Amino acid sequence: MILAGVFVFLSSVTLTLAPAVRAHTWNVDYRWQHWIGFLVWIIGFIGFYQQANRFLFDRDPYLLPIISLLTGWGLLTVFRLSSSYGFRQTAWLAICIIGCIIAFRFRNLLTILRRYKYVWLISGIILTLLTFIFGTYPGGSGPNLWLGFGSIYLQPSELLKFLLIVYLAAYFADSHSARFNLIQLLTPTLILVGAALLILIAQRDLGTASLFIALYTIIVYLASGKRRILLISTITVLGALIAGYLVFDVIQLRVEAWINPWLDPRDRSYQIVQSLISIANGGVLGRGLGLGSPGVVPVAHSDFVYPAIVEEFGLAGSAVLVCIFAFLTIRGISISLHAPNQFQRFLSAGLTAYLATQSLLIMGGTIRLLPLTGVTLPFISYGGTSLVISYFSALLLLIISNQTEDQPATINRTKPYVLIGSVFLAGFAAIFIITAWWGVIRSENLLARVDNPRRAISDLYVYRGTIFDRNYIPLVENIGESGDIRRILIYPDLSSVIGYSNVNYGQTGIESAMDGTLRGVTGNSFYNVFTTRVLYGQYPAGFDLRLSLDINIQKIADQLLQGNTGSIVLMNAESGEILSMSTAPTFDANTLEENWASWMEDESAPLLNRATQALYPPGAATGGIVLARFLSHYSLSSMIPDLEWNTNPASAGFCSLQPEPDITWGKLVSSGCINALTTLSRSWPISDVLSLYKDAGLSTEPDIPLETSQPVFPNSIDTYAELYSGDSGILISPLQMTVMAASLANGGKIITPHLTVAYKSASGEWELFEKGVKSQVISDFNAAEAVSKLTQGNFPGWEISALAVNNEAEISWYIAGTPPGWNGTPLALVVALENSNPAAAQKIGRDIFLFAISPETN
Repeated sequence: MILAGVFVFLSSVTLTLAPAVRAHTWNVDYRWQHWIGFLVWIIGFIGFYQQANRFLFDRDPYLLPIISLLTGWGLLTVFRLSSSYGFRQTAWLAICIIGCIIAFRFRNLLTILRRYKYVWLISGIILTLLTFIFGTYPGGSGPNLWLGFGSIYLQPSELLKFLLIVYLAAYFADSHSARFNLIQLLTPTLILVGAALLILIAQRDLGTASLFIALYTIIVYLASGKRRILLISTITVLGALIAGYLVFDVIQLRVEAWINPWLDPRDRSYQIVQSLISIANGGVLGRGLGLGSPGVVPVAHSDFVYPAIVEEFGLAGSAVLVCIFAFLTIRGISISLHAPNQFQRFLSAGLTAYLATQSLLIMGGTIRLLPLTGVTLPFISYGGTSLVISYFSALLLLIISNQTEDQPATINRTKPYVLIGSVFLAGFAAIFIITAWWGVIRSENLLARVDNPRRAISDLYVYRGTIFDRNYIPLVENIGESGDIRRILIYPDLSSVIGYSNVNYGQTGIESAMDGTLRGVTGNSFYNVFTTRVLYGQYPAGFDLRLSLDINIQKIADQLLQGNTGSIVLMNAESGEILSMSTAPTFDANTLEENWASWMEDESAPLLNRATQALYPPGAATGGIVLARFLSHYSLSSMIPDLEWNTNPASAGFCSLQPEPDITWGKLVSSGCINALTTLSRSWPISDVLSLYKDAGLSTEPDIPLETSQPVFPNSIDTYAELYSGDSGILISPLQMTVMAASLANGGKIITPHLTVAYKSASGEWELFEKGVKSQVISDFNAAEAVSKLTQGNFPGWEISALAVNNEAEISWYIAGTPPGWNGTPLALVVALENSNPAAAQKIGRDIFLFAISPETN
């Protein structure tokens, strides 16, 4: 009892100081409401202990400390989650303790329960029936399983579980000496229990119905010793589960969420997924009482109180809690074996089974060991009726354990008790093992999920790294003080690239991919991260991040793209650094709450980053590397006499733009002429061109810290006409096209694109990220020769325009790059416009290209 008092007191102090620890300042609003609950708890259990010593001196010495510890732990957890629920739970606790102290004086309590067994069970059934007429839900909207009396609510199904145990214990004790066969013995119980089950099923209180079946099975097995009872009940439960799955939507949802919660983690499986993330967030030692975010899980004060405890007390707290329930089960089985008569033996075994089974069901449901049932965790969860029944069960166990002056009743078979006890202990061991699986082994993956809002909640208290462009101009910064730090995107048009870190909508973009760096985990020492997590339940201060983007070029690209649907990507062809990534239409990450619903319904998909996620047919836009591939084997001069395009331009076939006079192969490829590319390609099989595309990166997702889409790349294509018109089935992103174009401006080398340049380490120095590895796709000589053919007129670079058409859309491509020998930064540019025309794409592309190569003159 002293240890329980010390634990609850120290936990109360911790909960009071938690706001100061979390905000890293003493100037906070401290928690004090739970001290009222603590005073009621400590005074109540002092009185409980004294009265128990007076009336139940020979009771089991461990039950009362276990109950006091579980109750105090649960009360503080409820207060930590909701002060209003905490006050209500405190009132129910006072009622429970006073009721137990009064009940000590009724020495014939067990006799009354046994004598009127039918009255008690039928009364419970009637009360449960009344919910069909007068039923209500304390929360306003939900299943009408409660009876309301002003502001007091009673859940008859909780009482019915207790009365079922009393009835079965009394019935089997009274029938124990009679010589009935098993069917004769069970028939009267099946009628009453079946009626109760039908009522619960009609109410759709399926968690209580499951518990009913389990309790009935256990008590019948203990009374009869027939193992076939276990087999029959197991088959019955499985059959009921299958039937319920086919009939009740709620069971379908719970079974599907149990089997694969990852299919719909934001809606139907939200509770269970967030429960697992909550456990993962606790780790081994927990975040600390008051320092976690257990309230993210809906109904954390009731059904999901176990994950709430594990998040703040960790796997260590889980071990303690599970061991306490296991020890409670052991003491209950021991009390049953030493009971003075059969009624008290069956009653104590049934009550122990009730506490253990309900604990296993709810804890197992929150960690995916079992389907979720929605019952409460005894002594811990919020719930007045549940707490009263748990206390009355504990009271009866105390009374039964106190009768040591009587000899234990004769017991013919101890194996059923040993088997049931062993099953319970194995269940508690499984609870701990699965908790360790999610809390330790799978924690990193769970915490990295984009639907984990705890990271965004942590950002309210801890500095998150500022994001700069390549010239150290801030793009994202923090405003406000600890506890109310807000993330502001200074240039909202970059929302599709920078992304967001939001409590309600998760993380995307750079904010998601570089989350570890921005919150000070990646690149930090294990000691700093560990000590900060242990002391404050938070991550350390984040590291600033520098991107490759040039905000001046980015603004021009966004202006030019305004009013169109598509994207622009400008890349340093030598280093792979992305200087500009524009997509339109886009959104404003600063106004997610206000506009999320409308953006989700917008057919123009503003949340989509078209530079990396949209997939388009490449068509003739790949003509640059096709031309370079041809030049590696053949000479263009030998093929010019084959077609007299200067005298008959129509023989060039469809071209995206009209070739300029004095037609050359370079002008035809630059204008996206399909026949010209077909003529160049007919010297080798289509499979060779597809291999060239693969080498250029068109078949794989770019390795970049943004959301990307898997390209569509068929294994074979029938004709070159399909390939170059856009109807081949190949679909790629504008970023992939940029990587391919960069090879022409970079001596035939493919370079991995990247957006992140450096981060500011704990030492204050900027640490560079490693750049991608280059690979030779075409020779330097052939790339330079192809680029020289594509360079036309006065434009200071090479360029290609192409119109790709398939069954879904028309895509206008514009590709440009710097020529060989360029003195400045080698550039590759791609413009992709949906349902537009190549001339518009060329106009936008030339404007941004000219600005990029000489910004000082624009």
